[in-house]
Amino acid sequence: MHAQFRDRKHAGQLLAARLLGYAGRSDVLLLALPRGGVPVAVEIAARLHAPLDVFVVRKLGVPGHEELAMGAIATGGVRVLNAEVLDQLRIPERLIDLATLREVKELRRREQHYRGDRPPPAVTGQTIILIDDGLATGSTMRAAVSALRPQHPARIVVAVPTAAPSACEELRQAADEVVAVLTPDLFYGVGQWYLDFSQTTDNEVRDLLRQADRQWQSTPA
Repeated sequence: MHAQFRDRKHAGQLLAARLLGYAGRSDVLLLALPRGGVPVAVEIAARLHAPLDVFVVRKLGVPGHEELAMGAIATGGVRVLNAEVLDQLRIPERLIDLATLREVKELRRREQHYRGDRPPPAVTGQTIILIDDGLATGSTMRAAVSALRPQHPARIVVAVPTAAPSACEELRQAADEVVAVLTPDLFYGVGQWYLDFSQTTDNEVRDLLRQADRQWQSTPA
């Protein structure tokens, strides 16, 4: 199987075509998971004439086994804990709080860099389209959905160019809708479906968000 997307911009254009039912609606807000989700989302924002912001999620790794998530924190001061992992490994609260402090620091640094002094977006009653460049395990996206739910959006749509079928199935239990251009059975990683999967930088994220904001401000009411 060959790469289906030239780059994230191309992937965003193809994904936007699947989301046209949400175009021109005043209740739609796009939230991109940085960094890779932002160049995808900019294309969708242009096509749907919708505002775009970032939703920063940081995984809380189990001490000594950081790849295993015991929870996550997200934009808006939300913390979601994985009770199953915490009970199983009997992780003391002190260690959870230490990990949280460390990740809060990094989350704030990123938010400040991407958003400056703008407050987090208001999501209550909105139709939220959460965007990333792909889903392998889907754990970060699940954390994002879990963090958004307590803020009472009207609907959460997960939208990605490519995803492992298992990740899609799991997210269908959490989100109201999952939209993916490509869900190949043989899925080894998100990058295999892109010809150019070079890393998006923090500065590129900031520039793309400004570009999307200018687009949105110039959209006729």
